[in-house]
Amino acid sequence: MQSNARKRELILAVETSCDETSAAVVENGTTILSNVISSQIETHKKFGGVVPEIASRKHVETITRILEEAVREAGVELRDVGAVAVTQGPGLVGSLLVGVIAAKSLAYALGVPLIGVHHIAGHIYANALVQPLEYPLTALVVSGGHTELVQVEREGAFRIIGRTRDDAVGEAYDKVARAMGLPYPGGPHVDKLAQQADEEIELPRAWLEEDSYDFSFSGIKSAVLAQVNQAKMKGDVVNKAGLSLGFQRSAIDVLVTKAMRAVREHGSRQLLLCGGVAANQGLRKALAEACGQAGVPLAVPPLSLCTDNAAMIAAAGYLKWKRGEYAALDMKAEPLFSLEDWSVSEG
Repeated sequence: MQSNARKRELILAVETSCDETSAAVVENGTTILSNVISSQIETHKKFGGVVPEIASRKHVETITRILEEAVREAGVELRDVGAVAVTQGPGLVGSLLVGVIAAKSLAYALGVPLIGVHHIAGHIYANALVQPLEYPLTALVVSGGHTELVQVEREGAFRIIGRTRDDAVGEAYDKVARAMGLPYPGGPHVDKLAQQADEEIELPRAWLEEDSYDFSFSGIKSAVLAQVNQAKMKGDVVNKAGLSLGFQRSAIDVLVTKAMRAVREHGSRQLLLCGGVAANQGLRKALAEACGQAGVPLAVPPLSLCTDNAAMIAAAGYLKWKRGEYAALDMKAEPLFSLEDWSVSEG
């Protein structure tokens, strides 16, 4: 009897949406027993960005080993697993397919439910792995592929109220870093330089329409490129630290201002920071200060849960598992998956 109870509590999750191969075992949707991540950064660094064909090949090479490590580190047996969750989308279709096929095979072999998970739902519910969530809440999703404001009125019910109209903020960070000759991935290098700057090269803010929650980062990216090109034409040395600080303050100012307005106008009880750019120290500090002044609780995942990982997929998958909302074994990878459509049913 005890074995069956344990089986119902454990989710084995798989994440292969981009360039991290990850597997995790999570209990009750909140307790991480293992969370193994294999990064491909060193592989893609020479190309200045992720090469989809290489990413999917690397997933094929490592997925079996990562799954074995996750189960071993969790101290469980495969027969203890009650469900298998996997990132269904969005992401690179070749990378997604590797994880989906592996998860389908495991679910079929173990005779347990298969759960398809939205990648952004995973980033949002990474916060549930470290503290209880209070609804309604607002989530600021910031990553290389996404910049969105998501309103979550109840558990697992998502409504996108703002999104980027061009570059995602993480993408803009990488492009700005590349223009300044900084290594890939550029975000952490820009963040570090901004902390060290003695002066700021001020850059414009893209506020868009007065009532809009949308974002635009192409203009600020172009402003940085113009500064770099002007310095080169004059034979001057580019002030990388000053430019990094100007770019970071411009991007963060808009992100924080719109997120706090969303919290205020929607009566949210909590603000969540989610996604890879959630590791940015400047953004963390600015949001903490704004939330402190407004008296709004801020939830920020630890750095280990900011980047793509399978534990967050298990946390989101648990929402579906509790409601018996399983996927069929003919489930397909969805590179353009809708977060709102993925929302769980009430009850």
